[in-house]
Amino acid sequence: QVQLVESGGGLVQAGGSLRLSCTASGRTFSRYDVGWFRQAPGKEREFVAAVSWSGSSTRYADSVKGRFTISRDNAKNTVYLQMNSLKPEDTARYYCAVSSSWSEDERFYNYWGQGTQVTVSS
Repeated sequence: QVQLVESGGGLVQAGGSLRLSCTASGRTFSRYDVGWFRQAPGKEREFVAAVSWSGSSTRYADSVKGRFTISRDNAKNTVYLQMNSLKPEDTARYYCAVSSSWSEDERFYNYWGQGTQVTVSS
């Protein structure tokens, strides 16, 4: 089993930056692909970005391409989401999750954190 804890959320002005962290417990973390998802009030949870178990592959939602960067440090059991040029529409609760399948579909993600809130003011 893997336990995930997100951190780094907060309130930022439009155009600003935040870096989210997802830290895992468990020795098998490095075997999993890791994704970031987000959910805004009244909306469905949506895929944001994913990084493969080795860190060699990444994928992004069109809405964040060129602004967000996902990376991982397996030695620290941590995945990062660097978010630049933030927009009010990026406001949401951000969750990390792990998967054994290279997918953007949340149904393939087995373990989830509790999330961290990101609020972007205009």
